[in-house]
Amino acid sequence: MKTHRLRDLLIWQKSMISVKDIYYLTENISSTEKYGLISQIRRCAVSIPSNIAEEAGRNNPKEFYQFLGIANGSSYELETQLLLLVELDFKSEKEILPLLNVLMEIQKMIYKFKINLMKG
Repeated sequence: MKTHRLRDLLIWQKSMISVKDIYYLTENISSTEKYGLISQIRRCAVSIPSNIAEEAGRNNPKEFYQFLGIANGSSYELETQLLLLVELDFKSEKEILPLLNVLMEIQKMIYKFKINLMKG
């Protein structure tokens, strides 16, 4: 199994961009939420590229597969939290839709990457 050059992984690149977008989206939300939902949203966003990075350089496809699963779980958690921003009237659907679309893309990429890892 080959190692993966982290910065060449499109899935990592996209998830890094989404982290910046999440930070921009949440920067103007009420300071009372700073340590609640906003903190959780940011941690989930950072978790996606971080988990991809954690195993990208190793030669163990089973471990990489597992960390991709963790990244995928974080992406679904983040999706839920973005929807909560709308439910709680912190953001509009229009504001979060681009991020939801990118998350869906990342989720599909993770799925395909996991399949390719197991094929060898």
